[in-house]
Amino acid sequence: MTNKSGQMLVRPYQDQDREQVIDLWRACKLIRHQHNDPIKAIALKVSFQPELFLVGILEDKVVATVMAGFEGRRGWINYLGVSPDMQRLGLGKRIMQEAQIRLEKMGCPKINLQVRTSNKQVIDFYKSLGYMEDDVISLGKLL
Repeated sequence: MTNKSGQMLVRPYQDQDREQVIDLWRACKLIRHQHNDPIKAIALKVSFQPELFLVGILEDKVVATVMAGFEGRRGWINYLGVSPDMQRLGLGKRIMQEAQIRLEKMGCPKINLQVRTSNKQVIDFYKSLGYMEDDVISLGKLL
């Protein structure tokens, strides 16, 4: 499913996308350990702000994903992935723009995201979109 110009269509996730989304996340190395259960991640997102779980469709195939969220103060980006054979074509930028538009419409004043420090290519991508390093330390706790 593409639009008339043949460009990637960005739309909310649908249940029939699940296997393609999980395959894409694996190809993009977004699933890194047992705490990254993609089925649970999808179920949690579908139960909360499903309109912010976006997929990019090109020729009836999921080629990009992003999970955005807004808790009332900050927006967050997770699971941004573009099929490795489709990277550097503007698809990541396109799906991020749609996530940002949706967050702005909700009144979101700032978007946060986390990138592994070893992932220089992705850091450079986000910087090209105007993201900057914040002077913070990211802390986390598995539950």
